[in-house]
Amino acid sequence: MSYSSFPQADWGHPSLPPSVPIRATGSICREQEGQTRTIRMGLIRMRLAERIGTLVDRFRWFGSLLGTAWQWCLGCLTLVVGLAVLATIPGLQLLSVGYLLEAGSRVSRTGSLRSGLIGVPKAARAGSLMLGVLMLSLPLWLALSLRASAIWIDPGSPAAIGWTVAVWALGLMAAWVVAGATLRGGRIRHFLWPRLIHGLRQAFRADAYQRARDAVWEAVSQLRLPYYFWLGLRGVVGGVLWLVIPITLLVVGDRQPLLGVLGGAMLVPVIIYLPFLQIRMAAENRLGAMFEIRPIRQAYLHAPLAFLLALWMTLLLALPLYLLKIELIPQEAAWLPSLLFVVSIFPARVASGWALARASRRDLPRHWCLRWLGRGGLLPVAVAYVGFIYLTRLVSWYGVWSLYEQHAFLVPAPFLGMFG
Repeated sequence: MSYSSFPQADWGHPSLPPSVPIRATGSICREQEGQTRTIRMGLIRMRLAERIGTLVDRFRWFGSLLGTAWQWCLGCLTLVVGLAVLATIPGLQLLSVGYLLEAGSRVSRTGSLRSGLIGVPKAARAGSLMLGVLMLSLPLWLALSLRASAIWIDPGSPAAIGWTVAVWALGLMAAWVVAGATLRGGRIRHFLWPRLIHGLRQAFRADAYQRARDAVWEAVSQLRLPYYFWLGLRGVVGGVLWLVIPITLLVVGDRQPLLGVLGGAMLVPVIIYLPFLQIRMAAENRLGAMFEIRPIRQAYLHAPLAFLLALWMTLLLALPLYLLKIELIPQEAAWLPSLLFVVSIFPARVASGWALARASRRDLPRHWCLRWLGRGGLLPVAVAYVGFIYLTRLVSWYGVWSLYEQHAFLVPAPFLGMFG
């Protein structure tokens, strides 16, 4: 076979693609490095964006946590102060008692301690409004003080006239800011950033009065004041019916010692049962529950140590208030013992509701050893409490009649001194 029999490649055939020039190896490497660098920078930017986003989310979460904590702290503080002020006003004291009973009853129904903090968000809004008004009143108070000093020195001086104008200007500006902040929600940021023009537009809207009236009416109706008053009245009436006979025997015991001993012996079981009877009455919303001892005895079998803890808290936290009865407290400072009353009695009511809630979640009674251990702790603390309140008549401002002032179960202010 000759060489010419083999097929020869026709390099000049028009159907074949033209030859492609081969690039230099260095340019290909530089192009790959550029692409790699671009990919790396893109990945770095993505990771940096993710980290920045995570950091921003964490800052937002932390800011939200601080805001929530601030709202709860401000709401609790406003609520305590409001209840303390109500406790100093005759008749309205029952609102304070009713709120405390409702708090304990909600804990007894749900088993959650947080459910006992009723109305904290609304109280926080009211506290923000009062705090904003207080901040705005400070410049006005300073201007009033300087105006009074200028008038005292020279009534017709330019300084006196200038401070008078400043007082009027600050007063009108403060009223403008307060009205605008109230229409916007009454938060602290609304006072710090008032948006006066927006507030003026809101105030001159056609439905401004109607919106404000409806908002005020809705806020007042949500307070449920008649309900709390009626609940507090029933709690006090039931407590009086339980306490009046043994307390009266203790009062008579100054002249008849045997009757005093009998009154003390009758008061011990009343003190043990009464806190839980009041909470159960509030939970079932009927006065007859105040006199049903058997359900309380059955509940004790299921949570004896919880009942022991609740009674200890109720009686021990009530003792400091007796020290405030040594001297007559001025009327303008009457809210101070009421503040201590709210701070001390509120945890006791919540603890009583928590004990009833624990008992309701258990189907079987606890071991007899725990039940007798609880009884061994209930009786001594009740006896010690009766002995303590009997001795307080020796140092109290009202003497033996102060025995009727059972703030742990009745109204926070004394019966004898609340109208003074």
